[in-house]
Amino acid sequence: MQDVLVFQQHGSGEKKVQGIRKHGLDAIRLEIVSIDAFLPVIVDDPEKYLPSTIGADLVLDYLRHPDLSQELCARCSALGIPVVASGKKWRMDGVFTPPTCCGLPRNDVLGVYGERFGAPEMAVETKNGLISAVRVIRSAPCGATWDAAERIVGWPVEDAAVRIGLETQFFCYADPSGWDPMYGKSPVHFAGEVHKAALRRGGDGGPECAARHSASLFLSGGVS
Repeated sequence: MQDVLVFQQHGSGEKKVQGIRKHGLDAIRLEIVSIDAFLPVIVDDPEKYLPSTIGADLVLDYLRHPDLSQELCARCSALGIPVVASGKKWRMDGVFTPPTCCGLPRNDVLGVYGERFGAPEMAVETKNGLISAVRVIRSAPCGATWDAAERIVGWPVEDAAVRIGLETQFFCYADPSGWDPMYGKSPVHFAGEVHKAALRRGGDGGPECAARHSASLFLSGGVS
């Protein structure tokens, strides 16, 4: 069982927490730290808003205030605790900063969380030119991958990639106003492109995927 400590402000990580609880609680134990005080633009003493001790296998940083986020990541880096801080710009040892939660690559240091959540992976089956079934192997923690994959079952193969990109944007909880000049996209558009690419890589739901992820539930004609 992996111990994952989540930091959020005013429910900023709640949708991700719900997704992790739904798809990962058999192997992940969550603890939530909510900081709901109204903070000034500049926080001179961010340490007073954080726990005096931090102990976990992994920390998820959904803090909105940059001073608190920086303090949290610096402390975890010093302690050797890996952190996923999506959308942040920190450059510290052990701190992973993908542009979105669904942009997180695989890394062994992230444990079970990194196996199940991050950049999406799917195995796709087709029949008569239509998507007949989808196996979600790895998903965005907010659950958008599962929701979007369910919507494309029955769609023509040639239209499915574009469709899952649009569906992902509908279900994505990222801030669409957060334009990233490096990627030339907002987080929502980035998520759509990531899911389009994942579906195209999903191929025909071949035996390699089935063998590597035999523990995942598979329902023909649906999403698993």
